[in-house]
Amino acid sequence: MGRPLYKNLTAQVLTAIALGALLGALAPDAGKAMKPVGDTFVNLVKMIITPIIFLTIVLGIAGMRDLKAVGRVGGKALLYFEIVTTFAIAIGLVVVNVTRPGAGIDATALAKGDISKYATAGKEMSFVDFVTHVVPSSVVGAFANGDVLQVVFFAVLFGAALAGIGEAGAPMLTGLERLSRVFFRITAIIMKVAPIGAFGAMAYTIGNFGLRALLPLGRLMLDVYVTMALFVFVVLNLIARASGFSLRKLLAYIKEEILLVLGTSSSEAALPSLIAKLEAYGCSRSVVGLVVPTGYSFNLDGTSIYLAMATLFIAQAMRVDLSLGQQLSVLAVLMVTSKGAAGVTGSGFIVLASTLSAMRVVPVEGIALVLGVDRFMSEARAITNLIGNAVATVVISRHERAFDDAKRLVAESPAHEDTMEALDEAAHAEV
Repeated sequence: MGRPLYKNLTAQVLTAIALGALLGALAPDAGKAMKPVGDTFVNLVKMIITPIIFLTIVLGIAGMRDLKAVGRVGGKALLYFEIVTTFAIAIGLVVVNVTRPGAGIDATALAKGDISKYATAGKEMSFVDFVTHVVPSSVVGAFANGDVLQVVFFAVLFGAALAGIGEAGAPMLTGLERLSRVFFRITAIIMKVAPIGAFGAMAYTIGNFGLRALLPLGRLMLDVYVTMALFVFVVLNLIARASGFSLRKLLAYIKEEILLVLGTSSSEAALPSLIAKLEAYGCSRSVVGLVVPTGYSFNLDGTSIYLAMATLFIAQAMRVDLSLGQQLSVLAVLMVTSKGAAGVTGSGFIVLASTLSAMRVVPVEGIALVLGVDRFMSEARAITNLIGNAVATVVISRHERAFDDAKRLVAESPAHEDTMEALDEAAHAEV
């Protein structure tokens, strides 16, 4: 027997998103006032992200024992990320060339925002800076600043060292395992207020930016959403089929995480629960511990699609004709610059600015054209990134023969959701 609809997290988040959008549209000032509600929820999640990533990676690597296996899984993950990201960027370039959303737009008539901070940061950003930034000058600073890449780097070193000392590290491994359970319990508690966070974030977005901002750039938004849908349901679906699992069933299993990202526009909001769910889905802890945190920084399919399409949209709107060679250079530049899109405030625009700066063909000032609607496309980017990382984790787990199909069948069964919600509610009541 199913649980009451009002107790279902999916229904709660969907209702909260709808109510938030309604409040923002009907009472913009009240919607803007909801910003602290959304921000507080995102901060709650950010509070536990770096400890969970650290513990997940360390337990995954130390649990493998075989450091050659760690290198093999990491190598496969990075190769997979590069191949799939190339497909994502290529699809974005093809669609924007066919539909040409920037053609016929009067760039002078569009509302423009202040791009000075993005343009300056974009000029300063280079691949060498990105690489050197990965190594933290202070471990405590990496955790305090929530710098995911730096935490990943330290966690890999820590996990490898712990695995290297063998049985002497067993007591610490047991302690970290217990600490991990505490943090995932905290995650379960935080998820109880997810609908409130989604409501606040959506009310602020609609109230602050307004639905009218969508009209002049509606074609670009439509093209971005359609392209990302094509990427998920064609490219990722083919990858899933080739790897022996159903994308549709996986999406149904992680629907709460998808809705959470939709409401908050932040893939960070769903990261802790995604890690727990993929383990329950059948992926081995070792693979989840390596692939999900790494994918968060290196497998940004949605961001890559958006950056490719935004670059060509700006060129079209500013009447700059890019040759095939120049468009291929966009692909090549984005393969590098998109890797810096995680862990940097305003990263999407900074990376877009750095891409235009590197090309020196399309004026950097053109990013002002898409500032107004960027917030409305961030949901699509974040959801595509989330789905891409979930698929990558399952694919690599299956390729490594580190996947439990029995767990997958249980997770995909209709009765499983009711059981998990009942257990979660009981656990929360104990707390």
